[in-house]
Amino acid sequence: MQLAFDCIFYHVRDLETAVRFYTDVLGLSLLTTDSIARLDLDGILVELIPASGEGDFSGHGNARLCLKVADLAKAVDDLKAKGVAVGPVHEVPNGRLASFQDPDTNELVLWQYV
Repeated sequence: MQLAFDCIFYHVRDLETAVRFYTDVLGLSLLTTDSIARLDLDGILVELIPASGEGDFSGHGNARLCLKVADLAKAVDDLKAKGVAVGPVHEVPNGRLASFQDPDTNELVLWQYV
């Protein structure tokens, strides 16, 4: 079996709200939109898919979209200035990280390597 990367996707309740968050707040480029939205994150395809019901939001999984930043404090301040609640900064052996959520409570992580 040979595997190839396809995309990262999140279920969302409101496609327009999610697209605004990922483009206006996070700065991703919108590639296309039809029944789903496709965005570019540094050459990685991110898809936003309307949820068919609350069952699509499984909650406490371990998957995260991690976004590498050069200056975590600045990135946190930028998100907060845009009205995004960001959790506390955590020090880990190879860097620092802070979590936040999109409008559908999908968790994302800012990561600064040291």
